Amino acid sequence: MSNRILLFTGKGGTGKTTCAAATGLKAARRGQKTLVLSSDPAHSLSDAFDAELGPEPQTVAPNLDAQEVDLYYSMQKYWGNMRELMLAVFRWQGVEQVAAEELAALPGMNEGSVMLWLEKFWAEGDYDLIVLDSAPTGETLTLLTLPQATQWWLTKAFPFQKTAFKTLGFGVRQATGLPLDKAYDDLDYLFGKLEQIQEVLADPEQTSVRLVMNPEKMVIQEARRAYTYLQLYGYGVDAALVNRVWPEEGVGPAMQKYVEAQQGYLDEIEGSFAPLPILRAPHLGEEVFGLERLEKVGNALYGAAAEGDADTTEGVRAPAARLHQSQTYRVAEMEQGDGYRVELHLPFLKEEDVDVRQFGDQLVVQVENQRRHYVLPNFLGYYTLQGDHLREDGWLEVRFARGAKRRA
Repeated sequence: MSNRILLFTGKGGTGKTTCAAATGLKAARRGQKTLVLSSDPAHSLSDAFDAELGPEPQTVAPNLDAQEVDLYYSMQKYWGNMRELMLAVFRWQGVEQVAAEELAALPGMNEGSVMLWLEKFWAEGDYDLIVLDSAPTGETLTLLTLPQATQWWLTKAFPFQKTAFKTLGFGVRQATGLPLDKAYDDLDYLFGKLEQIQEVLADPEQTSVRLVMNPEKMVIQEARRAYTYLQLYGYGVDAALVNRVWPEEGVGPAMQKYVEAQQGYLDEIEGSFAPLPILRAPHLGEEVFGLERLEKVGNALYGAAAEGDADTTEGVRAPAARLHQSQTYRVAEMEQGDGYRVELHLPFLKEEDVDVRQFGDQLVVQVENQRRHYVLPNFLGYYTLQGDHLREDGWLEVRFARGAKRRA
């Protein structure tokens, strides 16, 4: 298996692809076999490396491969047979042709293809580091929550057990000649792979998420929102990368006001995302493409170091290292000893933004249009949710007491 995955996300246009490519190049220069995998449909990774890339990995530098996921190529590779089989099921059930075509296109199929590529490379273990240049923030959240969404879709589309599915498959097979029971097994197998790679992505020892932003108001707001939702889903964010920072001196009058405003935004980023490391890359005053310019960005982010330098070299960060360790979910006994509290790290929220409910052995946390189900420890099944409070330090505290009714 590979050692580490780094996932780069941020608002479109922030230079996310540039930072991902520069990080991959930096790691490769340090002797790590690295793959930069882009799921962004904009296909700007080839521009960053100034090289022609295809739907399979291609070498762009020593120790460095790159790949732009081609959605049609990937869908044919992973989902083609499944789609035909599902289309046959809907037709057999009497669904009209056009509606059947729509239903047979799995929600999240594009994101699922990316996840399956990632699972393949992770399991094969040919790379020390996989850098995922993901699509903009919203699509990244879809990508990371895909296994739950696809499993939900499957149970809604086929709301019966596997045995019943196979029995139904006999009728469809008689009518269409298609082995539907094998289709269910194949779908189950693919969803199993999605769940396996999600476990890797959710393990901060194996995967780190890095937020890319510019010193601009709207970009910072979206980065905050992404950080909250990533924390909500338990993903390990280990750094905030601020790209295209203009120098404070040497700019013309036309840029002076922008630079002055930029400093305020930089202070805001430091205050908002601490204790995350804040890595800065300067605006180079030119388009960033090709290995030479990417190397400048990588050196600015992680420090200039020669191949083989130790991770602890002063002023140098190893790109593949886990740059920050933080806990996002914890359970502790109440100080009075009369119950327990579950704590979730949800920064940048107000008390009224969060709704917390208990359903059996699950804690359901709703933040705007995002929902996460936390499985509670078995012993908390004998306790009742008593109340919740969002503290000023960004931790949501949910209190449980034995036999107590929830307080208003």
